[in-house]
Amino acid sequence: MRVLLIGANGYIGRFVADRLLADPAVQLTALGRGDDADVRFDLASGSPGALTRFLDAVHPQVVVNCAGATRGGARDLTRHNTVAVATVCEALRRSGCGARLVQIGCGAEYGPSQPGSSTAEDAVPRPGGPYGVSKLAATELVLGSGLDAVVLRVFSPAGPGTPAGSPLGRLAEAMRRAMQSGDGELKLGGLGAQRDFIDVRDVARAVHAASLSAAQGVINIGSGRAVRLRDAATVLARVAGYAGALHELDGPSGMHHLRATVGHPRPDPDHAAPVAYPDGCGSWQQADVRTARDRLGWRPRINLEESLADIWMEAACRI
Repeated sequence: MRVLLIGANGYIGRFVADRLLADPAVQLTALGRGDDADVRFDLASGSPGALTRFLDAVHPQVVVNCAGATRGGARDLTRHNTVAVATVCEALRRSGCGARLVQIGCGAEYGPSQPGSSTAEDAVPRPGGPYGVSKLAATELVLGSGLDAVVLRVFSPAGPGTPAGSPLGRLAEAMRRAMQSGDGELKLGGLGAQRDFIDVRDVARAVHAASLSAAQGVINIGSGRAVRLRDAATVLARVAGYAGALHELDGPSGMHHLRATVGHPRPDPDHAAPVAYPDGCGSWQQADVRTARDRLGWRPRINLEESLADIWMEAACRI
């Protein structure tokens, strides 16, 4: 099976590449902006025509798109997450390769949900920020393209390679600094948010399964269980061997402190309801993952403690 992987150097893309390369039946070609890509191409600025010519030459059976941006202003997010996907869809429509498209979406497309609920694929998406809006627009482009395509809505990826700017990445860095300086207590704010964390290696397995399947539409990829960041911090402390006390800061001072540690912006005193969650997902997110089980034969295998242990191993190397 010839697979074209776009975004092989990204956080998710690296693990997807490893997973696909481990399958002897897969012939993998990586397309990206980096020097180590098999083919250098910038989706955000390249033309559909140029990509079409490449598709016709390589003739992949599956195109996996892991490229995109998670940070930046609305304009950058739109360029890298929406315009780039429009280029992929247009090139695939023009090409004679007939490839299947596996697009990486995200849980932020849904926006906030009711605490205690599980979000299924038929939920009406209401993204709460520009990142979710840009990814939802990409999903709509894929679904309306007429291509043989599936969108995997990945919730909160965790595990090795977790970006330092993510909530778990910042949590690990704050703990590393506390241990390095011998602080007997760690004060953190905003740990009440609950997210559905899924190991990035399980995400890669889902991409592999989706590449081989005939499933179309949207499929959630998550653990199916929301975890409070406070509980993740407790597990991380145990994994790290941090014996100090964990104190949660409340109110504006807690949110200010969190801005430097776990990644939430400072509340704006000029607005009555500040956006406390940079992913736009509110205080709770939990995926309903039954579709992935039924249509892909996929279940998560790696628990959060193992993901956190790998995050800590990388943080500890900086001590």
